Amino acid sequence: MTSAFLDRQSTVAGPGFNRFLVPPAALAVHLSIGQAYAFSTFNLPLSRLIGISQSAPGDWTLKELGWVFSIAIAVLGSSAALFGRWVERVGPRQSMFVAAVCFGGGFLVSAVGIHLHALWLLYLGYGVLGGCGLGIGYISPVSTLIKWFPDRPGMATGMAIMGFGGGALIAAPLSVLLMKHFATAAANGVFETFVTMGVIYFMFMMVGVVTVRVPADDWKPAGWVAPAQPKKLITTANVSVDVAWKTPQFWLLWGVLCMNVTAGIGVLGQASPMIQEIFSGKVTAAAAAGFVGLISLFNMVGRFFWASTSDYIGRRNTYMVFFLLGILLYASVPTLGHLGSIPLFVAAFCVILSMYGGGFATIPAYLRDMFGTYQVGAIHGRLLTAWSVAGVLGPVLVNYIRQFQIDNGVPKAQAYSITMYIMCGLLFIGFLCNFAMRAVNAKYHHQVGGKPL
Repeated sequence: MTSAFLDRQSTVAGPGFNRFLVPPAALAVHLSIGQAYAFSTFNLPLSRLIGISQSAPGDWTLKELGWVFSIAIAVLGSSAALFGRWVERVGPRQSMFVAAVCFGGGFLVSAVGIHLHALWLLYLGYGVLGGCGLGIGYISPVSTLIKWFPDRPGMATGMAIMGFGGGALIAAPLSVLLMKHFATAAANGVFETFVTMGVIYFMFMMVGVVTVRVPADDWKPAGWVAPAQPKKLITTANVSVDVAWKTPQFWLLWGVLCMNVTAGIGVLGQASPMIQEIFSGKVTAAAAAGFVGLISLFNMVGRFFWASTSDYIGRRNTYMVFFLLGILLYASVPTLGHLGSIPLFVAAFCVILSMYGGGFATIPAYLRDMFGTYQVGAIHGRLLTAWSVAGVLGPVLVNYIRQFQIDNGVPKAQAYSITMYIMCGLLFIGFLCNFAMRAVNAKYHHQVGGKPL
């Protein structure tokens, strides 16, 4: 593949190009990197590389393996922030190609670590290299999609980011199928599965690399005219990335995303044991797995539904719904558990996880509304550091408070109640951040020749 093919100029679409071909290109990348949500599928097999059927002396522990996912998510946020400006400069094709190399290569380096039983190579491969693929791949299509769909930015980003939420629905069964296929009496097939998935995901992401296009500078959707009087919180000006994060609006949105993600990600990681412990004796492990699959589906669908809805009711109003409805639902969970109402409990968390996913998909359009399209991908990259913080804060709150409760004699069925009320408090902080949102002061607007760009 020549460098000319990867250049931004080579991706400029010609007249008559169908803009609806761009979301599937973005989806090819996001469905691939969304595998990260299914990494836990490998935890038990990786802890039995020596013992095969059960852990043996010398095998890695689940505690050690838990760091692989944590490192990947931390690197996702930091790499998105670090390379955001570069992604804007080189365009989606080159950045998506680099993401494919990093993500696919991360599997291959990890496979070497599995073969040599070197845990540091797993941290380096999937955690660091794969994490870079996650971060760069996540933000690569955002700016391009927003420019292709100035009339429906929420819908456009929702279509792509939906793939990240749904990637696990493909990756989990694929991982199990491959490990079963490659398993022998002397090995559980994890090494071969990592090699195979690295190749598969690289090739699938390359579909997006080949098909993605950027619009010409003067392109507009047929028949669309930018409103002469934009809505109150939708700017027609632009703010550069280095200026954006000096504005109060950036940090308010950082708080909005961090609080929304913290509330959801802690529950997502503990969903299976939580429902089994709250409804002890009534929910089997198989039923709990079904619950995890169901809320994962709502996490995916919510990304498209809520982001599309935000095009009609506005981004600020959409987050108002997330926070106010979220507070109501989290506050009701202890009561639903006490009443033993499994259907209402499941329904509450389906809605909660739909808003968790919707928060991810709506934030790029919110950034576009506040800061314009000029460097929105780079701004999005820096904002994703909120995800890195939430990825640590959410699980710590749920897991440690639960254990503290149990250690102090609280029954397991009631050990999540305080956590749910704390989540309500976090969502209220997010509500206040969103309520305080105002238009960016004109002094921050990017100037060219003395005029706003």
